[in-house]
Amino acid sequence: MRINARLDDESQAQIDYLTQTTGQSVSHVVREALARYHRDVRASQGGLRHFAKLIGQGDSGRTDLATDYKQLILESTAAKHGLGNQ
Repeated sequence: MRINARLDDESQAQIDYLTQTTGQSVSHVVREALARYHRDVRASQGGLRHFAKLIGQGDSGRTDLATDYKQLILESTAAKHGLGNQ
């Protein structure tokens, strides 16, 4: 695919720097930049999308989690670290 893009002076300077420093072509620099941007966006979106599928899927059998969650976390942490009632 061929792409024709208009770049501002700063973007042109960045491409010039990258091509001169790396010895790579403009096409290579643009492909690398696109691949990194794509990877970053997918990584930021992927985790949330996968997490959202899990919401509401579990069933602990308890009905008091929303109201007693702080106490339950405290008890769980104390039990895990052997911190009984002192």
